[in-house]
Amino acid sequence: MAADQALEWEVVTATGEHLIASPSRNADLYWALSGGGGGTYAVVVSLTVKAYPDLKTSAANLTFTSAGISQDRFWGVVETFHRSLPSLVDAGAFVAFVLTAESFMLMPVQGPGIPLARLRQLLSPTLTELDRERIRYDFNIGEFPTYYDSYNSFDPPWNVSQHQLGGRLIPRSLVQQNVSALVEAERKIIGASPGIIMSGVCVNVSVANPAMNSVNPYWRTSLFDAVIGTPFSYTNDTANVDYANLMTNQLLPILEDLTPNGGAYLNEADFQQPDFQQVFYGDNYPRLRAIKAKYDPLDTFYALTAVGSEDWYIDHSHGGRLCRTS
Repeated sequence: MAADQALEWEVVTATGEHLIASPSRNADLYWALSGGGGGTYAVVVSLTVKAYPDLKTSAANLTFTSAGISQDRFWGVVETFHRSLPSLVDAGAFVAFVLTAESFMLMPVQGPGIPLARLRQLLSPTLTELDRERIRYDFNIGEFPTYYDSYNSFDPPWNVSQHQLGGRLIPRSLVQQNVSALVEAERKIIGASPGIIMSGVCVNVSVANPAMNSVNPYWRTSLFDAVIGTPFSYTNDTANVDYANLMTNQLLPILEDLTPNGGAYLNEADFQQPDFQQVFYGDNYPRLRAIKAKYDPLDTFYALTAVGSEDWYIDHSHGGRLCRTS
């Protein structure tokens, strides 16, 4: 994760102090900035991060649809793919997939340091199942001298502003122990209303030292971030509100029932998320709240669902101004 690579932050506080935050200087602020949500502790001027040697990178994409086959056969292959995710991320791959009512898109899987033959082997359970079911598919795989070359060749642009988002972190244990229930939940969500899509961003971030930063602890046991997208209209605010409420009240609870006491990734989550303090920040929230009060005692910095935002509300009866709750 990006927060695991932070070495030092240069910031200016709301009171005008210029500070360096690192494990040895203002360590509490360093801890909060490294994974603790929106930038409402101070204004970040610069960031020093770890750098790594570039690696030869393999990448692949895969697309198949439900055209001409039953939904059960389509979702059966999707389940096979889900079963392969632990092996993929444990080998060091990054996996991104998108599901709609009619299609599956792996876009892409990238493996820095993974040889092409190994990546093909890791994807073979899904490819074998597609062949067994005689489902047509489009599969491309390649090897590149650098990750950047891989990115330019296999990462298509994606306009996320076309969707309203909500998400849930999916624990590895759920995929390993009850993947059928997870895939059935995905199928139910996508079928709830036309235009709904789902995506998964899959990484293994369990190896970092969780004491070094404030990343939501739920990330460390998660296999992927499941993101739901509902349609967004630039002209129909009523439809947008209806879809937002559908996300909060019907779609996310399907995943929440499978992941009790779980979490979500703040940047791809429901802006109306109940109990956002625990869901977005986990058990780190009380300490984050104290650090926020120390470095921004007057609450100069605000963002919706950021640390300390529960002290404010939007007063729609007075033009949407921000007011203190008490």
